Amino acid sequence: MADVAGAPRRALVLIGFMGAGKSTVAAELAQALGVTALDSDELLAQRFGHSPATEFELHGEASFRAAEEQVVCELLDAAEPGAVIALGGGSILSERVRVALEPHVVVLLDIEAEQAWERVGRPAEASPGALGRPLARDREAFLALHAERRQLYERHAHAFLPPLVRGGATHVLDVLRALAAAPPGMRMVWAQSAAGEYPVLIGRGLLRAAGAREPAQLWPLDRTVSRPFCVTDETVGRLYGDQLEGLAGTIAIPAGEQHKTLAVAESVWRALLARQADRGDHVVALGGGVVGDLAGFCAATYQRGVPIVHIPTTLLAQVDSAYGGKTGVDLPEAKNYVGVYHQPAGVLVDPDTLQSLPERELAAGWVEVLKTALIAGGALWERVSAGADLDEQTILACARTKLAVVAADERDAGRRQVLNLGHTVGHAIETATGYARYRHGEAVGLGLLATLRLSGADALREQVREMLRQRDLPVTLDGAEVEDVLRAVARDKKRVGESLPFVLVGEPGDARIGCEIAPGELRSAVLELAGDDRRTR
Repeated sequence: MADVAGAPRRALVLIGFMGAGKSTVAAELAQALGVTALDSDELLAQRFGHSPATEFELHGEASFRAAEEQVVCELLDAAEPGAVIALGGGSILSERVRVALEPHVVVLLDIEAEQAWERVGRPAEASPGALGRPLARDREAFLALHAERRQLYERHAHAFLPPLVRGGATHVLDVLRALAAAPPGMRMVWAQSAAGEYPVLIGRGLLRAAGAREPAQLWPLDRTVSRPFCVTDETVGRLYGDQLEGLAGTIAIPAGEQHKTLAVAESVWRALLARQADRGDHVVALGGGVVGDLAGFCAATYQRGVPIVHIPTTLLAQVDSAYGGKTGVDLPEAKNYVGVYHQPAGVLVDPDTLQSLPERELAAGWVEVLKTALIAGGALWERVSAGADLDEQTILACARTKLAVVAADERDAGRRQVLNLGHTVGHAIETATGYARYRHGEAVGLGLLATLRLSGADALREQVREMLRQRDLPVTLDGAEVEDVLRAVARDKKRVGESLPFVLVGEPGDARIGCEIAPGELRSAVLELAGDDRRTR
């Protein structure tokens, strides 16, 4: 981030479950800002004359919560811009507290339930006479409490941070300052992987706000030092190119998957060279999945690697492809066969850009929302299966789901393979039809139907089939020979020797990787997609 020195324009308030590290992170942020961290639990201890745990035991939870509400509201009402405040994990249960949070930047330290239990869980029998945390003595009750509170935390947070190592809080300070100065409604997710970390900003009007030459608060890199070179396609460039000020150059490629090739990548490399881009500069990918994949590949390989900032303008890119660092181009014989991992320096998501998409493009992008909901299960699946609107909350939930998977497994060694759900057959359909018959999401939708048949999840398959039909998405394979699709599956880049693992689904939230499928079963599933009754013979 650039030009964000000084105190934030609003207070930073840290919320989260027990064990998330709110007090530690608040202390680090406050020290960097030159202020004193305020901690509601410490203030409660001063008021009680003993620890919050003792008060909880002596007078019960209701009495404790009433006192906590009073202290927290006083603290929030008096907070000045630049203050750093850590709240107790249960304080957000109060509606009065939630209202008092509204003027501030609310930062969620998002810890998984099992990790929180490892940090603070203490069975009563393991420490006779020790108070510990009253709500962290029974593991099952602790995990249930985490699930109960999580949606409440998420609903009121503006920034989402993973558990940070000691000393790591100052890395996010610039983006929190920028968030405090941003237009209302902006959200930030701090992405982490083995290769690095970066901010994801989501909000309406973000493209113009971030693209303005001055002030450059929301841009992930210092544009006075690193010049931005934009790669876009001819359609998106006409629509949104003028919203990015101060570009060192713009390179427009033809629109469409059929142009995601090595030849087009070479044209981008040569255009960067002609404009004298060097290793201190960065690439901006303005567009959908094709632009993001190709521009990311060019950035990863130009002069052995320059940074990239993604500005996804399609639903597919905003919920999926802009995150995680996979880049690449297609070969005529197979999709995404040439590529590298290259994590971005930042991702800027403006849902307003979706307004210019044709209905068919939006519907195709929605399939990636559907895929992500099948992987995540829970609240996201409930929302998507109920036909909820495609709003910032849905985009945010999809982005967070993918980023959590990537954080655990950046390079597809294990858990990240769940993101291939529906893609093995989907990519094969794209390849067999020359990348021209189906949009990516349409092909993945067909791939999901085949996968759910292979999973034996027949009821879920029918539900998904109806969800696709309601959005006028294809539910039968047309324009491709079954044998061509099967040959393309056999060339899938995930194949190792004779083994091609599939991702199967038992139910939403239960995606299993590394599943072996017999050739006859696969053939039957693809024949069914094509409406060919040979599957029953």
